[in-house]
Amino acid sequence: MSDEKRNPNVELVKTQFAEGKMDRREFLRLATLMGLSASAAYAFAGEVTGEGFIAPARAQAAMPKGGVLRIGSRIKDIKSPHTYSWGAWDSNISRQVCEYLTLTDEKNVTHPYLLEKWDASPDLKTWTLHIRREVKWRNGKPLTADEVIWNLKHCLDPAVGSSVIGLMKGYLLEEYDTGEKDEKGAAKKSTRLWDANAIQKVDDFTVRLNCKAPQVAVPEHLFHYPMAILHPDDKGVFQPGAQGTGPFELTEYELGKKAVLKARKGYWGDGPYLDGMEFVDMGDDPSAAISAMASKQVHGLVGADPVQYDALKALTHVEMYQVATSETAVLRVKVTEKPFDDPRVRKAMRLAIDPEKIVQVALRGLGLPGEHHHVAQAQPDYAKLKAMPRDVAAAKKLLADAGLPNGFDTEIFVPKDPPWNGAESEAAIEQWKEAGIRVKLSIMPGQEYWDVWTKVPVGCTIWYHRPLGVMLLGLAYRTGVPWNESGFSNAEFDKVLAEAEGTLDIEKRKALMARLEEIMQEDGPIVQPLWRNNFTFYDKNVKGFTMHPTNYIFGNRLALAA
Repeated sequence: MSDEKRNPNVELVKTQFAEGKMDRREFLRLATLMGLSASAAYAFAGEVTGEGFIAPARAQAAMPKGGVLRIGSRIKDIKSPHTYSWGAWDSNISRQVCEYLTLTDEKNVTHPYLLEKWDASPDLKTWTLHIRREVKWRNGKPLTADEVIWNLKHCLDPAVGSSVIGLMKGYLLEEYDTGEKDEKGAAKKSTRLWDANAIQKVDDFTVRLNCKAPQVAVPEHLFHYPMAILHPDDKGVFQPGAQGTGPFELTEYELGKKAVLKARKGYWGDGPYLDGMEFVDMGDDPSAAISAMASKQVHGLVGADPVQYDALKALTHVEMYQVATSETAVLRVKVTEKPFDDPRVRKAMRLAIDPEKIVQVALRGLGLPGEHHHVAQAQPDYAKLKAMPRDVAAAKKLLADAGLPNGFDTEIFVPKDPPWNGAESEAAIEQWKEAGIRVKLSIMPGQEYWDVWTKVPVGCTIWYHRPLGVMLLGLAYRTGVPWNESGFSNAEFDKVLAEAEGTLDIEKRKALMARLEEIMQEDGPIVQPLWRNNFTFYDKNVKGFTMHPTNYIFGNRLALAA
């Protein structure tokens, strides 16, 4: 009997899918996480639905060889992949060189990548990771367990400051008192591995995670964009000449200008078909990207903005790609500063806006209204709550109850890039006025904003797509994690989040998710008007491209027709 059949979690997921308790998308996601191969999961789904074996096509037809693909992007600081915070803008360059243990595809199904497979124990506390033996670094040496362990521990070192801590804190880390005091005299806390054997080397090609709590989504966490596998000799720094297991090597990099990659010989996987790739900085002006696409200076864009949509759609030599996502920009407050320390003020800010209208203004309808809890309909763990419509009278009453009968004045800081962040903020500001919430708009150059994004009292922060709502909630709102920009801390929220992360039963997990969403709507630190559809445009000569919801680019799949 195979491990797949012996694992009771696989049987539970199969049963719940067959009984109609979960949809096909959620079944495929959970079954593959529990160790069922993708082909077996798709085959079982086909048997249940009567559709036969329908798996996404991955095999490429004969691909043209050669050429250099030029992509319009922003060229951000890429030297520290484990602390990236720009999503596709920084990781799309390094991911061509430094790969990931897993890959969550366009359909939200997670596959082994640098891993050959993984095994999960029935209690979801032990995850065994099996490394592909054919994977080689650019220096010709094999990827081993020692290097994987170094990467995990580096990301989980609080001195590094990686957002990976927000994902893994609940099951691999513990908080402890450092014995030091902060400026207010309170005890300073930090994190460390919960057990000396939490990350265990089994042999040269096997790593075991011994978790303190159950966790469903370990393979998805391993694809979080700061979790790139770097060569330890590079000491966490990515630059020209850095080692990697990927299909390209970085040969040239200029901040704010360009990054140049050359195809690597002897790559362990499929491809590459291209001779090279160039990422070219398009700047803050959206018209620059339009001109570059129109004149064929670039073959495609990492992502397009709604203000570029009409002009790019009119170009006859390009093709549009679009996907529903959990990408959003939250209008967040710092709960440690007045008047935002009062949950009534925060809820009043939510009640004073109309998400439907903001979607039309900011995204030209290319998205969905948000529900102020940061869990998207595009994510399988989304729980449907009663609508939270605009109610200006209720907002005014909450402000009066909080001692602000005449409202209040504040300032919101917004990055200039992408442009739709500013449009969203402006639309919210106009609606807030009716409730007596008077907000000054301060647009900042993108790099300046990201230097202070965790410090400003009110900010507009883009959050890119994640395959799960619990991933976003853990990254942004769990107490004390690096990306908790609002300072939000709610003991019940942390407890329920940890429970949801380790619950496989779909009905129990939906109830937990509903409670998390309710806490966010009542006590949370955000106004969240929208979810964005990601879209972009590529020249029709580009072959092999598919739209990933996080705008990730996989250069080894791409080719250029003559």
